[in-house]
Amino acid sequence: MALRRFTSRRSDDDRILPLINVVFLLLIFFMLAGRLSAGDPFRVDPPASVSVHPAEQRDLVVLVGADGQLALDGEIVDEAALSARLKQRLGDGGENLVRVKADAAAEALAVVEVMEVLRDAGVERLRLLTVTEPN
Repeated sequence: MALRRFTSRRSDDDRILPLINVVFLLLIFFMLAGRLSAGDPFRVDPPASVSVHPAEQRDLVVLVGADGQLALDGEIVDEAALSARLKQRLGDGGENLVRVKADAAAEALAVVEVMEVLRDAGVERLRLLTVTEPN
């Protein structure tokens, strides 16, 4: 009677299963732990537009909510605080372009008033952010 020698040969399927497990766990980790940027302090749905122009991250961002609420770079402010902070930031020789992200339901007069506050604070360039229309 001859004894057979059994060797442990792993098939390709046995080698790929641990790799799939590791990749799946990494995917879950990055989905749960990763946050690319801080969210806005309140919900803003910008109006649709046909123009496409990418925004830069170093610009100042002013949010105008549907109820007229204002925020500067993620902090809720009123008009007086907005003007004071803008004068300080622009006086430091920093940014001179301000991005305004207004809600589509915000009154046009409220957005124009915010633009006047920005102009009085010394803003030279202003960009109104919109979303592109689906084709």
